[in-house]
Amino acid sequence: MSTFSLAVRDSNTMLRRNLLHARRYPSLTLNLLLTPIMLLLLFVYVFGDAMSAGIGDGGADRSAYIAYLVPGLLLMTIGSTTIGTAVSVSNDMTEGIIARFRTMAIHRGSVLVGHVVGSVLQSVASVVLVGAVAVAIGFRST
Repeated sequence: MSTFSLAVRDSNTMLRRNLLHARRYPSLTLNLLLTPIMLLLLFVYVFGDAMSAGIGDGGADRSAYIAYLVPGLLLMTIGSTTIGTAVSVSNDMTEGIIARFRTMAIHRGSVLVGHVVGSVLQSVASVVLVGAVAVAIGFRST
């Protein structure tokens, strides 16, 4: 086997490990998915009338406020996923699993690649879910 194929195999193993962690701790995954949705619903339906007063025609048009709000919440969703990945890497470093991986015959970058690809998959799932809820409540891209 070539070095590249071994690196891909090791990265795939680390990705599987990270996805298993996400499955074992569903509260973290639900927090990642539900927090932006709850914030979206909170800012639209609870604070929407007061916050959208300066946007559109006197707050009567909620769609302009939603179009203003959703891109920021999508960026916040991506940022929170990145923070979760940083915490996961930090936990791996402090718990000593990285030291154990260094003693094994695995590609050095595969641990980081597994974390990054897992984070990208979680980000995509989060953004799609938040986008679907945003479209359901009236978001239309202009």
